[in-house]
Amino acid sequence: MDKSSTKRIGITIGDPAGIGPELALRVASDWPATAQASLVLIGDGNLLDRVGTSLGIQCPPGIALDKLSGHDHGVATLSVGSLAADHVIPGQWTAATGEASYQWVRFAVEAAMRNQIDAIVTGPIQKEAWHDAGVEFPGHTELLAEMTGTKEYQMMLTSPEISCVLVTIHVPLADVAAALTIENVYQAIRLGSAALSRSLGRPARVTVCGLNPHAGENGLFSHQEEERIIQPAIDRARAEGLNVIGPLSPDTAFVPTHRRKTDVYVCMYHDQGLIPLKALAFDDAVNVTLGLPIVRTSVDHGTAMDIAWRGVACDKSLRAAIRMAIDLS
Repeated sequence: MDKSSTKRIGITIGDPAGIGPELALRVASDWPATAQASLVLIGDGNLLDRVGTSLGIQCPPGIALDKLSGHDHGVATLSVGSLAADHVIPGQWTAATGEASYQWVRFAVEAAMRNQIDAIVTGPIQKEAWHDAGVEFPGHTELLAEMTGTKEYQMMLTSPEISCVLVTIHVPLADVAAALTIENVYQAIRLGSAALSRSLGRPARVTVCGLNPHAGENGLFSHQEEERIIQPAIDRARAEGLNVIGPLSPDTAFVPTHRRKTDVYVCMYHDQGLIPLKALAFDDAVNVTLGLPIVRTSVDHGTAMDIAWRGVACDKSLRAAIRMAIDLS
């Protein structure tokens, strides 16, 4: 193997009390020694030992920080922070588990910015635990944008079946309309089109959803968000040569006929995109943050506290996220 081509993929293991640690261990347990990427589990070695012991999975060997840049094969564990691993109870997140998962993500971003790792794959966090720990960011996406100084960014969930870019992310539904602007709708169209065009090797076909029932029905069921905000963004994208249709009524935008003519959807709010995506591709979808100067992918699911450390959680999304991180880096 040409070691110069080996990618170092940092995997933050997510909330210690959730399913993230066991998923990371399961993937690491059968990672091929000949793979063109090495994995570094960023978390806490003692915690991973506990989880591994309970599931019969061996924890990867530890690695020192000063050896990170030279880790060019296999898997390793890098302990970061000062989590009291013996106090973690599976399925019970706390401020301490939130602080730990937050610090692991911060470390991974800093390591990627220093080129010590080539990409980040993030395990699922418990957002309430971050909040209880005093973290000001509502989730990964906003933290990564702040740490990398990125002003234009979007969350995209992608799978072989469907890809969705979200204009607004963690915004209460009552605040979505006020959060929409011509600029952020256009940005979602542009970044989504660019990402899928690179992936497909041809111009991407973009479908933009309306905000309201029946895409507003010419103002009958709306405050004219489609006319004032969404349509001007579409017109701007079309003027630049992008292949865009819409705004389509959200209740029919995802039917098979439209999906066959769409490479990426632009959705106005979180659940507008994630409900169809998770219905069609829950185990295979990957979360990608577009616009960052570093590569970050993630699982498309949460911490599943109710089944944590039981060995029954599906690892397909994590494996897909790792594959995509390798491809993008």
